[in-house]
Amino acid sequence: MAKDEKKTITVNDVVYNLEDLTESQITMVNHIQDLDRKLSSARFNVDQLTVGREAFVDMLAAALKDTVGLQAEN
Repeated sequence: MAKDEKKTITVNDVVYNLEDLTESQITMVNHIQDLDRKLSSARFNVDQLTVGREAFVDMLAAALKDTVGLQAEN
């Protein structure tokens, strides 16, 4: 980005220059950006937790199958 290019945001299809926003509006933009990062991180964590849970369910099912197999032999 060239130094003379202005940073902008788009809200409801309207483009705003950040330098034209009030301090309060800039704070809101910062909160939105931070919340977007947190939501992305939360989605990432949910994906990890889901895969981990599925792995443990699969491991338990295999262990139970082995146990059932041993019980059938006795």
